[in-house]
Amino acid sequence: MVMPRTDMRKIREILRLRLDCDCSYEEIGHSVGIGRSTAADCVLKFEASGLVWPLPQSVSDPDLERLLYAKPGFQASTERPLPDFSEVHVDLRRKGVTKQLLWTEYKQRHPNGYEYTHFCNLYKKWKNCADIVFRNAHLAGEKCFLDYAGQTVPIHDAETGDINYAQIFVAVLGASNYTFAEATWSQGLGDWIASHNRAFAYFGGVSEMLVPDNLKSAVSKPCRYDPIINPTYYEMARHYGAAVIPARVKKPRDKAKVEAGVLLVERWILAVLRKHTFFSLEELNRAISGLLEKLNNRPFKKLPGCRRSAFEALDKPALKPLPEIPYRLSQYKEAKVNINYHVALDDHYYSVPYQLVQKDVIIRYTSSTVEILHGNKRVASHPRKNKKFGYTTLTEHMPAKHAAYARWTPERMGQWAGEAGPATKQVAEKMMVVRDHPQQGFNAVLGLIRLGDKYGKERLERASIKALHINSPSLKCIKSILSTGMDKIPITESKCQEEVKPIEHENIRGPSYYN
Repeated sequence: MVMPRTDMRKIREILRLRLDCDCSYEEIGHSVGIGRSTAADCVLKFEASGLVWPLPQSVSDPDLERLLYAKPGFQASTERPLPDFSEVHVDLRRKGVTKQLLWTEYKQRHPNGYEYTHFCNLYKKWKNCADIVFRNAHLAGEKCFLDYAGQTVPIHDAETGDINYAQIFVAVLGASNYTFAEATWSQGLGDWIASHNRAFAYFGGVSEMLVPDNLKSAVSKPCRYDPIINPTYYEMARHYGAAVIPARVKKPRDKAKVEAGVLLVERWILAVLRKHTFFSLEELNRAISGLLEKLNNRPFKKLPGCRRSAFEALDKPALKPLPEIPYRLSQYKEAKVNINYHVALDDHYYSVPYQLVQKDVIIRYTSSTVEILHGNKRVASHPRKNKKFGYTTLTEHMPAKHAAYARWTPERMGQWAGEAGPATKQVAEKMMVVRDHPQQGFNAVLGLIRLGDKYGKERLERASIKALHINSPSLKCIKSILSTGMDKIPITESKCQEEVKPIEHENIRGPSYYN
């Protein structure tokens, strides 16, 4: 039951029964016809007003109503001055500051001030009158809340007329409500990480905890108790020295700060830009940046200062310093090592130690590097290459037999072939030239070397001369010549050099038939 403020007779009776007769609130409620909580509230208001009992004759009913029901923080007794609860509220968000400490400081300034219990009750009532949600009070520099706005912004392509829609990233610091916002093309991992980098640069530091929603770029597998954080996002947080504490699924209270921040961004930025036409992401972000400064400088309605002043006083001194180098996006991919001890990334192949053939590994890659991890340990590192179906191979990753082959280069192969003779060198060069890349002809030249070891360099040179003479400088042709002994027959006596006689047959018409 809520007592009408104009029924001052009941209020005086409640005070008499409590202060003169020492009745319980339940007895007072039965006597006056109100609830016990209403009676307790009335007595609490009297104690907070600074009045004494019995009431002086000079206190009229209007005076009593004004003194009891004035908003806390706006009326103060000259005998018992009220604390500045807005300052108390700000100080409580600093690390290590407690109500006991603030009350002690208050009593030092005002020895006749309220005792600790009344001090706490008055602060509680002030919070209710301020109409602010204080259940999740956040310490300075403790949390940063991150999410995307529900609204998107159209961006027009001036050449084609196509319309693409930009996403709006929002980050809000818990203690000061200081806000950052920007537009990106997507909510993908790359844009998500890049927006974090720019938000931290805007704040000039990093909070202890990051509180994202359960979007895929942040949480690989949502769970109320043990969510699985996206490995790239986890690595970014570790780079900045922050912890990732995702909001619980279907628990909007966990991200109330960013929900309120998104609402403000939609009202004071996106709504203002609703009639503007943008032709690039950069143009949109310039407009957002200007309005963002106005948002952070707007005065609070029921608290002193603004988001920027609160940030300067609370969050900024408590944020962790930024590392010298911003986080560079790393992505991960699971792979199995092929039998040729390489793993594939974007159709390019990178070597790993041959002992890991058929093993499962993790590929960690950036725009410039590729690392292969096995058992949470790096086993290979390569520069990123973009050549399709190319190979990047380190000699130390090869088996001993393969490593011996890897020491052969086009120059070394040409030099070896020249030792056998000029014809052999010419055949080797042709084997490598006819391919798209010299390395693709290495196997053929290595086969040529093995034939030299088997048959001798002298026979190989003669076979090469014969292969060039019949315009077939291939490994298959030279191998055939050597295996059949054709290299031992002089070119002038070989069948391939005999004059080919025309074939005469009654069924062959001849060129004269067509005249």
